[in-house]
Amino acid sequence: MILANGRYARGGGSMALATVLSAFLTVAAHAQTMSPPVEGPSVPGTAAVTADPTAVPSFWDPRRRPERPDLTRIGIIRFLTETDYPPFDFAGPDGAPAGFNVDLARQICEEIKVACTVQMRRFDTLIDALNKNEGDAVIASIAATPETRKKVDFSDPYYRTPARFVSRKDKTFEDVSPEALTGKKIGVVAGTAHEAYLKALFTEAELHPYPTDEAARAALKKGEVDLLFGDGISLAFWLNGTDSAGCCVFRGGPYLESRYFGEGVGIAVKRGNDLLRQAFNWALFRLWEKGRFTDLWLRYFPISPF
Repeated sequence: MILANGRYARGGGSMALATVLSAFLTVAAHAQTMSPPVEGPSVPGTAAVTADPTAVPSFWDPRRRPERPDLTRIGIIRFLTETDYPPFDFAGPDGAPAGFNVDLARQICEEIKVACTVQMRRFDTLIDALNKNEGDAVIASIAATPETRKKVDFSDPYYRTPARFVSRKDKTFEDVSPEALTGKKIGVVAGTAHEAYLKALFTEAELHPYPTDEAARAALKKGEVDLLFGDGISLAFWLNGTDSAGCCVFRGGPYLESRYFGEGVGIAVKRGNDLLRQAFNWALFRLWEKGRFTDLWLRYFPISPF
C-alpha cells in the first residue's frame, strides 16, 4: 500500500529487523524448493506470470535507452537512506548502512565512476534533509506520488510493489478472477489500497477487513478467510519465514494497477537536479542491461514476490 507520506509499506506496517532477516535467510535456503505460482486472472493491472519463481521482473524497456549525461560534472554523491526498513535499509552487524537500497546505491556509483557516501536517518526526515542540502539523493523506498513529486524529483522506478493473493495450502484455487471468487471470504488490512482495489473490482466477494497485517495473516492461518490480499513483498517473506509455519502459498499473479498500487519507487533528488536524475536513469539501465541488477535482486529476493 502507499501511506499518506508517500512511502510503500508492507501490509499494515514494517516487520522487525530480526524477523525480516530471519525470513530472508529462510527464503534463500528454500529458493529452489518452492512451487511455481498459479496463472493469474485477466484483471486490469495484472502482470504476466512466469513459471519460474525466481524470475526477476523487468522495470526497464530495452527500446528506451536513456541518454548518457555529462558524468564529468558529477562529484561525490551523498546518498541518504533510512535506519530500519529491512531488507531495503538497515544497520549491518558493524552498524554501517546495509540492504538492497544501499547496495544498489554503491553499484550506481561504480557505474558512474564517482565516490559516494551513504548516511542513515529517520525516514520522516529524509526529504527535508535533501532539500536542506544535507545530501544529494535519497534512496529509501520512497514512492513517486503526486504528493512527493511536489517536494522532490525522481529517477525512473527501480522497483514496484505488487499486490498478491495468498491462500492456505489445503485450499485449491485454479482461478482467482473476480467471478471465481464470488462469495469467497477475503482478508485484507482495513484502510489500505488493497481494500480499495477489492471493493472496486471484487464486488461479489465477502471482504473481511483487519486492523493489521498480523491479524489478517492469523485469520488466514486459522481458516477464518479463504484468501488474503496484500503486499507481495512482505507476503513473500512471511510465506517463507517461520511465522507462517508453511501454511500458505501465493495464488494467481501480481497486481500492478498504478492507480491503487503506485507508480513505483525511484531515487529522489532535489527538484530541478536534472543532471543527477538523468545520471541515475542511465546507471540503472546499464546495471539492468549488464545483469548486475538481476544479481542484486536475487540476492535479496530469491523467491520472487511477482
